[in-house]
Amino acid sequence: MAKPDVTSPWWEPDRHADRRPALAARGRIKAALRAHFEAQGFSEVECGALAASPGNEAHLCAFATEAVGPEGTRRTLYLHTSPEFAAKKLLAAGETRIFDFARVFRNRDRGPLHAPEFTMLEWYRARENYAAVMDDCLDLLRLAADTVGARVFSFRDRDCDPRAEAERLTVADAFAYHAGIDLMATLSVRGEGDRNALATRARRGGFDVADDDTWADIFSKVLVARVEPRLGLERPTVLSEYPRCEAALARATPHDPRLAERFELYVCGVELANGFGELTDAAEQRARFEAEMDEKERIYGERYPIDEDFLAALARMPEACGVALGFDRLVMLATGARTLEDVIWTPAP
Repeated sequence: MAKPDVTSPWWEPDRHADRRPALAARGRIKAALRAHFEAQGFSEVECGALAASPGNEAHLCAFATEAVGPEGTRRTLYLHTSPEFAAKKLLAAGETRIFDFARVFRNRDRGPLHAPEFTMLEWYRARENYAAVMDDCLDLLRLAADTVGARVFSFRDRDCDPRAEAERLTVADAFAYHAGIDLMATLSVRGEGDRNALATRARRGGFDVADDDTWADIFSKVLVARVEPRLGLERPTVLSEYPRCEAALARATPHDPRLAERFELYVCGVELANGFGELTDAAEQRARFEAEMDEKERIYGERYPIDEDFLAALARMPEACGVALGFDRLVMLATGARTLEDVIWTPAP
């Protein structure tokens, strides 16, 4: 049977039949991952999607709604961009190992690797080092591959062996190897970015740097153009030790205050997971949120409220590590699908 026209609605029977094998694989992968976590003593939780704040990162854009009380009172709420705030409140309440297949919502996001509504697999380990959740990520890759019988993961003519020993690379090393930039020389002793120092190095490397580009803008340009496309090829890549100014919710590394316990997992050049050694200093977290919202207001002309309940819980939360993994992306890579919408049962309008 000829492949149906991809411009036809997803519910057209021919197009649905074409998508159905990947959708069935999605269910098998989800069941296998759920069993994997439960075998390790994790509790599956269901964090509510409505939140007082959708998250306080500059480039995360949310869907807002209005809650109307019985007496007609009105309050703005948001669909969460991640279950993180609620999950950390559960850690403060006494949970120690939790996971959630959460439906999350991000505005301004749509494309082959982005959807406005998608599934994020998020999990946390209390009182454990963040190396433990790095290992979790690699275990899940292998498990997903075994579940669907995939020898390799593929995306846009890039292949990756999900069972191969992972490449482990710091962000500073990745910038040096792939872009010829000494990133550490552009950071202050507290991990704040020196914009002019990075601009000079980026221009030498052939990048166009606008006068109004911030340190973070330049960092992102280099990461997207020179670093990310070279990660997760043939074997998975764990990219770790991000600058503190690029890790709003992660604690500083014990060996260098300029860096944070943040890592990302890459497969076939695709960012698949983002993990932290979690920040538990409520005062520092507030300061980071305020800085992020100042940047958001500069770029987008809006800011989101800070969840005061979250900061109160953070002060009681034990040390922990956690990961957010794009479940739809994992299924897409494991099945060789072309886009996220090929592995989402009912794509957004």
